[in-house]
Amino acid sequence: MKKYVYLFHEGNAGMKKLLGGKGANLAEMTNIGLPVPLGFTITTEACNAYYNEGKTISSDVRVQVLQALRKLEEQTGKQFGDSSNPLLVSVRSGAMFSMPGMMDTILNLGLNEKTVAGMATLTNNPRFAYDSYRRFIQMFSDVVLGVDVYFFEQLLEEFRKKKGYTSDPELTAEDWQEVIKGYKEIVRKRTKKEFPEDPIEQLFLSIQAVFESWNNQRAIVYRRLNKIPDHLGTAVNIQMMVFGNMGDDSGTGVAFTRNPSTGERVLYGEYLINAQGEDVVAGIRTPKPILALKEEMPDVYNQFSKICDLLEQHYLDMQDIEFTVERGKLFILQTRTGKRTAQAAIRIAVDMVEEGIIDKKTALLRIDPDQLTQLLHRRLDDTVERILLAKGLPASPGAATGQVVFDADEAEVLGNEGKKVILVRPETTPDDIHGILAAQGVVTSRGGMTSHAAVVARGMGKPCICGCEQIKIDLDKRQFTVGEQTVNQGDIITIDGSTGEIMLGEIPMIDPTFSDEFKLLLEWADEVRKLGVRANADNPVDAKKAFELGANGIGLCRTEHMFMDANRVPIVQKMILAETDEERKEALDQLLPMQQGDFEGIFEAMQGLPVTIRLLDPPLHEFLPDKEELLVDVTRLKLTAPDSNELVEKEKLLKKVNQLAEFNPMLGLRGCRLGIIHPEIYEMQVKAIFYATLTLMKKGVDVKPEIMIPLVGHVNELKEMRQLVEKVEMQIQEETGFEFNYLIGTMIEIPRAALTADQIAEEADFFSFGTNDLTQTTFGFSRDDAEGKFLQMYLTQKLLPENPFIVLDQEGVGKLVETGVRLGRQTKPNLKTGICGEHGGEKHSIEFCYNVGLDYVSCSPYRVPVARLAAAQATIRKEENVGEEALEALK
Repeated sequence: MKKYVYLFHEGNAGMKKLLGGKGANLAEMTNIGLPVPLGFTITTEACNAYYNEGKTISSDVRVQVLQALRKLEEQTGKQFGDSSNPLLVSVRSGAMFSMPGMMDTILNLGLNEKTVAGMATLTNNPRFAYDSYRRFIQMFSDVVLGVDVYFFEQLLEEFRKKKGYTSDPELTAEDWQEVIKGYKEIVRKRTKKEFPEDPIEQLFLSIQAVFESWNNQRAIVYRRLNKIPDHLGTAVNIQMMVFGNMGDDSGTGVAFTRNPSTGERVLYGEYLINAQGEDVVAGIRTPKPILALKEEMPDVYNQFSKICDLLEQHYLDMQDIEFTVERGKLFILQTRTGKRTAQAAIRIAVDMVEEGIIDKKTALLRIDPDQLTQLLHRRLDDTVERILLAKGLPASPGAATGQVVFDADEAEVLGNEGKKVILVRPETTPDDIHGILAAQGVVTSRGGMTSHAAVVARGMGKPCICGCEQIKIDLDKRQFTVGEQTVNQGDIITIDGSTGEIMLGEIPMIDPTFSDEFKLLLEWADEVRKLGVRANADNPVDAKKAFELGANGIGLCRTEHMFMDANRVPIVQKMILAETDEERKEALDQLLPMQQGDFEGIFEAMQGLPVTIRLLDPPLHEFLPDKEELLVDVTRLKLTAPDSNELVEKEKLLKKVNQLAEFNPMLGLRGCRLGIIHPEIYEMQVKAIFYATLTLMKKGVDVKPEIMIPLVGHVNELKEMRQLVEKVEMQIQEETGFEFNYLIGTMIEIPRAALTADQIAEEADFFSFGTNDLTQTTFGFSRDDAEGKFLQMYLTQKLLPENPFIVLDQEGVGKLVETGVRLGRQTKPNLKTGICGEHGGEKHSIEFCYNVGLDYVSCSPYRVPVARLAAAQATIRKEENVGEEALEALK
């Protein structure tokens, strides 16, 4: 019989795939002697078997669960379902990768009318026993029976009001008994069945519910967001209950071994006296900071502090620990690698290197490159006056502005429409994840720094403020108040997740600054990586930013962006509308110094680093007004000013637009074809490049221009364009007496170019793979149409594993890139190759680029630090053979 159930002492940390992260860590902590409540784990394979067998728990699993339960009874001296000394258990999910709050948990399982009475007698604490029972009924009914928790919360709130209570600890045992009757009536009314009394039935229904929770909507959304495979399944952990709600000598809490927002080496967390764990993370009561435990229970605090140090040293990373104190005795319920902000992740990684806990390479692998984007965004301008509305707990750093929304569904709708929203809720639940994802930031009036909203927002890199008790939310009226101030849905607020401040209106933001740890980590990355990182920049400002962020040069300078400047469009249109060569030359002569000035600014900003300049790529009609708008103008003028010069000019423009119109502009007169049909345009651009180079050379600045010919599909196209460039360079050399050091290459963005790269390399000094267009031409997808009409469905239905315009399609497009590199270097072994599509800033694509032998990637300036780190990780993984699972474990 296959083994589906493991007692905690039978597992270890290396069995994460089988036991889930939680189960593997419970086993590991048990084996190193920590005070872990006894229990056992049902494996992920049992979950997959459940789905394979038509959502049925197999007889093998049932037998092994009952055998493990008997052993647990022997170990604890308690009996499951016994009225005099009952064993109660928790049932928790535990996937291979941490999914906090995404799946379901049930506490106090095993209670019924008989066992609750026995618990009351045994503990001499009836209030505790009946409080535990009502919690079990509520959680079981929600998770297993599908009864919305709202009905129970509503009944409890009405009961408190009737009795004049302000908090749950004020309720007596008799009060809880009355509430329990009401709870059971809710179950009877909503399910048409009695609440189950048999503990064994309760147990297997709960196991089934945890298996089912693997495929609930919030878990699916979370997996999609974090790229967790669907086939892994979840384990189930059955663990003896320990109780934090037995009085003032008991409690429960969650703590991190370091601050998950800043990375500071201090215990960071919260706890509640006389409470169970769900009270802390659910946000129903606002907890106390963990340091206060030092005053209330000094012995427990000291023991817990030592355990935190031990776990961090054992796992070599910051830990997120759940604990319970039962009548003064400490129990550790869970440890896992703690979720953290990018700022904290970097500081923790660097500090741990300096503390001798990990080495530099491990530190580099610890940071998800995508996390760095959190540090590259703007923050609030401190010099601008703010209208402070309220202040809560700074749960996740960063700042955001948006209109107030009180419903997660509405936040998703507005967010998809491109509107910026701040989701404001009393507290969030896992069901709100889609709203949090769509929002710019989150505010809750209840809950603490480890509540659901805080944990999820930190993981997403979104600002979050929790426990802001100053705001009184009225969900029915869709407004909140702070004193006399009312904020309605749609009103604009700004939040600062670093300070916990909420402000009225929109506050200006400023560029970020980078910590010493951030700079040091990237220095380590540069020491390791072998792949160059350049930036896509079309103006001196972007070029300067790229240089500041550590770019090794410019990999793509799109000259058409320079033409689209509002002051230049009339001159460009004049060039396009020219009827004679003289008219076109006159317009080009006007554009030449403008282009030259652009290049001078970019060259100067890059301070001697190479700059790849792509000659004009888009079709000319893109510089002309919209055809439909012109038709409207012409029709209007014919009616209102039929003899005007304006009508003559508009009709002339419309005629040219019609002449240049194409059925498929992407495959029409653009790129090198434009240079072949209108060589005078490319000649002007090449002159501007060399004149700019000359100007900077005279200033003593080293300049390395690389001239890129776009959209080449045949070697003869590149051959003709190369001759054009060389001819212009020779003319300027004769004119000035200066020699120029430059390269001529092409963008490989058509499949034929990749497949004939050995021929094209004869005329090229470098290849730059334009994977945006290469993806379009390989898939036959128009990017704009695909993403707007069908691509999302392809991803949802898993027809494609990733959006190929975001993550490089390695099997198709990637094969063309690999072929292009291989064939090109057959002709020229030292051929320089790079990538300049948007994939150049995406971590998986960067790793692929390194593995196929590219010399560099090029990305937007603000993605340069991301690419530097991803390039270092790619080098480490290849050289040290660090697999995907090992990398995830390091994270």
